[in-house]
Amino acid sequence: MAFKRFICLLAGLALLSPSMTAWSAEVHGRSSTQYQWFMDYVTGNKQAEFGEYLNLSITKVDPAGNLSFQGYGRINQDILNGQGMNGRLYYLYGDYSNLFDKVDIRLGRQFINYAAGSALVDGGKIDIKNVGPIAFSIMGGRNVIFNLDGEASKSHDFVWGVAANLNGYKNTDAELSYFMKLDGAGVARDQFGATFKQYLFNSLKVYANASFDMTSETFSEVLAGVKYYPTSDLVFTGEWYQSYPIFDNSSIYSVFAVSRYQEGVFRADYTINDKISVNAGFTRQIYSDDGGGENVYGIGARIRPIEQVQVSLNYDYQEGSNGKLNGGALDVTYEPIKPLELACGIHYDMYERDRVTGQETARKYWAGGKYKINKTMSASIRIEDNVNHQYSNDWTGRAVFNYDF
Repeated sequence: MAFKRFICLLAGLALLSPSMTAWSAEVHGRSSTQYQWFMDYVTGNKQAEFGEYLNLSITKVDPAGNLSFQGYGRINQDILNGQGMNGRLYYLYGDYSNLFDKVDIRLGRQFINYAAGSALVDGGKIDIKNVGPIAFSIMGGRNVIFNLDGEASKSHDFVWGVAANLNGYKNTDAELSYFMKLDGAGVARDQFGATFKQYLFNSLKVYANASFDMTSETFSEVLAGVKYYPTSDLVFTGEWYQSYPIFDNSSIYSVFAVSRYQEGVFRADYTINDKISVNAGFTRQIYSDDGGGENVYGIGARIRPIEQVQVSLNYDYQEGSNGKLNGGALDVTYEPIKPLELACGIHYDMYERDRVTGQETARKYWAGGKYKINKTMSASIRIEDNVNHQYSNDWTGRAVFNYDF
């Protein structure tokens, strides 16, 4: 189904071409041709495939410049395991803005994100603005669900929602929204959400997000944070986050007992000069209601010893109920000439799956490069090997050719 819609997108553009000429419409986008090889962890087989990713933007379709079209999708062809061709249409919509200087209308497949919930929707979204200090939004349509083979949406999968946003205040943003998801069994999700962001004294940012599930009568997510930047080079961040797993009402997992996850973060980022920047942080992770969890300490640095080279270093140390674990990463970027960028890295992690196996290590080695051929064409490649308890070698890679138009 997605493949057919993607072909329709290309055919539709051809039909639109006369009007594009008449109104001098602008067509921009990117064609990305890719070759990928990786391990299919579901089947355990090596996989290789060619893919074509197409991103299109058509603007100035009408004389006033209010109408535009956006589309993005991909087609992949397997060349090893006989799985054939499949495709996905991620979005394809028409957008008409500033109707009566108060209404924006978007129709088609689109990703919609409210504080109360988000979904990929085949439907519509209407925004009402310039009617006072509050702007309004309403959306609804078919809920688009993907699985490994394509689209998995059923005939009863729908979503709808409404939102109200504070409008016209330079230093303040706020949203209150409602989100409902429906499936064959009835109401699958029933949620309220809110976001808030406030800038103070040109050096302080206060923000918060919350999502409340009506069925379980609990907050599924809460985030509260403060960023303080006394200078442009120094930023302090403090956050508290909690998450309580919520499943669709029709899911078998909705009857399982789950634990609330909580996390407190303090972090400092400091840019010493254009050659060196450093960061350090502390995270308290709580996995259960009895307060058991982990303390995670992290430090990092980004160093540019010469203009063409950048080195990124990160190290984490964790202690708590799972014992003492640590890990780190080293990434290096080198630009020998302006169109060419080379990079490589090593990641090392210690982990413990259970008490019986004890502590184990995982390592990742990667290398890649990007080359800008001209203003419209570029190519890149990345190769990666993962070494862990399950695989002595797990090679993956991607070669890409991009054409911008």
